[in-house]
Amino acid sequence: MAKKLLMGNEAFACAALEAGVGVVAGYPGTPSSELIETVAARVADGSARGVHVEWSTNEKAALELVAGASYAGARTLFTCKQVGLNVASDALMSLNYVGVEGGCVLYVADDPGPISSQTEQDTRRFASFAKVPVFDPENIEQGMDMMKAAFELSERYRTPVIVRATTRVCHSSTFVEVADVTEACPAKGFVKDDSRWVIFPARAFRGHLEVNERLRWIEAEFSGIASDENLDLHGDVGRGIDAGVGVNPAIHLWGDDLLPAVAKEVSECAAIPPANLGSFNPIEEGLDAQGVCGWGDFEAAVAAHRGMPVLGIVCGGVSAAYAREALAMIAQEEATQARAAQVGPLPYVFMQVGTPYPFPVARADYFADRVDRIIVLEELDHVIEDELVRLAGLRAVAGLSAPRVMARRSNDCFAAGENTVEAIAERLRMQFDQIELEVRGFTGDALHDEVALRHHARVDERLVRAQAAPDVKLPARPPVLCAGCPHRGAFYAAKQAMRKMRARAVFSGDIGCYTLGNARPLDAVDTCLCMGAGITMAQGLGTVEPGVKQLAFVGDSTFFASGLTGVANAAYNGHDITVCVLDNSTTAMTGGQPHPGIGRTLMGTMSEPLSIEAALEALGVKCIEHANPHHLEESIQAVTRAVEHEGVSAVIFRAPCVNLVKPEAPVTIDAQTCTGCKRCITSIGCPAIGFDASEAAKASGARKRPGAAVIDPTLCTGCGLCTQVCPFGCIAKSESSKGAER
Repeated sequence: MAKKLLMGNEAFACAALEAGVGVVAGYPGTPSSELIETVAARVADGSARGVHVEWSTNEKAALELVAGASYAGARTLFTCKQVGLNVASDALMSLNYVGVEGGCVLYVADDPGPISSQTEQDTRRFASFAKVPVFDPENIEQGMDMMKAAFELSERYRTPVIVRATTRVCHSSTFVEVADVTEACPAKGFVKDDSRWVIFPARAFRGHLEVNERLRWIEAEFSGIASDENLDLHGDVGRGIDAGVGVNPAIHLWGDDLLPAVAKEVSECAAIPPANLGSFNPIEEGLDAQGVCGWGDFEAAVAAHRGMPVLGIVCGGVSAAYAREALAMIAQEEATQARAAQVGPLPYVFMQVGTPYPFPVARADYFADRVDRIIVLEELDHVIEDELVRLAGLRAVAGLSAPRVMARRSNDCFAAGENTVEAIAERLRMQFDQIELEVRGFTGDALHDEVALRHHARVDERLVRAQAAPDVKLPARPPVLCAGCPHRGAFYAAKQAMRKMRARAVFSGDIGCYTLGNARPLDAVDTCLCMGAGITMAQGLGTVEPGVKQLAFVGDSTFFASGLTGVANAAYNGHDITVCVLDNSTTAMTGGQPHPGIGRTLMGTMSEPLSIEAALEALGVKCIEHANPHHLEESIQAVTRAVEHEGVSAVIFRAPCVNLVKPEAPVTIDAQTCTGCKRCITSIGCPAIGFDASEAAKASGARKRPGAAVIDPTLCTGCGLCTQVCPFGCIAKSESSKGAER
């Protein structure tokens, strides 16, 4: 074992390897990509033995691959970002009904914010929809433990299991202990059994029963219940963890002979000694002025103020870590200490929900017995909140106390985006203020007004501090295409071609670096929905406006991942569109991963590259043009010919990503002849081109001018696009770059 400073994704990769994973596959997507790259690095250096790892063509292909390996008994790991799970969902829904043999874990990275995604979808909600257990770590260390537990749980219950992390957990770093060398668990091989592995309707019906039965057992484990008699607390919610009520008789109302056999089979899976999964849903007692404390102090505080409301704080994922930090902040604040002097320390009960599905109802019921009101802190959807509201309703029906649940539905928490320590701290301060004021006799409007007054006073104090700080305004730095990016030339050429043809056109974009083509001055991406959608959305737009030219832009990696079916649909149904394939020989946006068109796998194995041209031809595309996007006139002519073709046409813009090739010498600007027209800046928006408006620049030219364009030699790659845009020939490639072919 060795202690290393690792990013979350790197640590989770090590945990999976220590759990004996044998097959790892996925598709790159921020914030998940580093996990597979870490596995690949350890396989390459020999520290991970017996492991197959690959970037698959897309998420569906990856999940189906690991499902097959799991059927053969290998422990398998699938990785993607949250939107990638949409692509894999067809396989996932059936896989859960069929079940697995070797432990099968899906690592899905959510992106609250979002920081680098098109949605804020919550994988916990997806897990509930698919009826797949899910772990939700608050930090890296817990995530490593959950990763290992997920493999054990998956294998015992023969179910896929999701580990859902969020960006701040994926990309934070800490020191963790990792094994020096790992070995994949041996796989026993595939055992043919068509009654198990073939998903006919009858098998699906039995599979659904199995899913429901094992979820009951897993829920009990998540609540910390290990014995059969404690399984079901839904019928009498208020009894708490220690009460046993037996199996819910409602499940036997079907009168189906399958049910006893299914229950017996699942119970045999559960009979294997489990880990203490309830520890991922810890319950802690604390005092607001002293942080988390012992049980005795908590009881003393409650006894000192009988009838005083006790606050329950329930958190999921990284919000639990934020809340712990926020509580420590509150404990140190002078205002809190002053309040403690008036009414004594205010007790609270803290619960982290690390296994949101199936929800640990019995454990939450035990928690609810000890509190009067609950504030829920989670990212992103109101998943835990909904479960607690349901629990409160069940308690009320049973004649038990039902704590009020405060979260997003009650406007007590943000409805979208990330949580922060300060935002959570303010929510908790307001709750503690309200309890203190209630103890002091405030009610109704007076209570509400005083809580609001204190809140606004704190906000004003923060504003004063912010205004007193040095006023340093940093310039905005929106994301842009890199200097020398071949996509810039492709977009500019397409727009110039449409201008010369005097044609109305819609540019349908896609997911990748090239989405940044929407930024001014290019302004060449009119739509962007999801991977592969540009090609098919262009077809839909064309059916409504047949007189408008439809150009769909797709990257080379996205073309193989999700563009092929769109091209097939266009050819089959006779749509008049032009597909512009931006082939830069990499999956650039997520870090330069390989794809099927390159001829090199993740592990460096060489294979025959798949031809984009051959794929287009096979799918029925009759007109295929080629162009180097750094050559402007060539590119304009290629687009013009393709657009003039009736039916499906394609332009393959082929030039390597600027990060894959050695840059050429920077271009030069003739300071004497530059007119300061800014055409080079306002046409292509290259970040390597700036403008000098100083008096010296204005005066140094051959004639009066507003200034002169300048080249940043640290950014310029010598692609030469600007030399073709300048109407006065003031920009030139250096002598050493002339004749070079990119």
